[in-house]
Amino acid sequence: MRLLYFASVRQTIGISGEDVALPAGVGDAAGLVAWLQARGGVYADALGDTSRLRIAVNQVHADGATPVTDDDEVALFPPMTGG
Repeated sequence: MRLLYFASVRQTIGISGEDVALPAGVGDAAGLVAWLQARGGVYADALGDTSRLRIAVNQVHADGATPVTDDDEVALFPPMTGG
């Protein structure tokens, strides 16, 4: 799985992306975020407030119930504002 981090999520974690193997028992975006939070440190800091987190799976906006697999690209980013 390819994880991409944008904006403040990227700044807090300190990298723009990484490749990970999907952990056993994780089958949706919410489970993935929970696994990342459990890594602690900068991941818990960046992803702790899920109300301020947006997810895209394979470049399509997703929610926590969206299924994820090892072949997916998952992007995590804060809400965007326009202007």
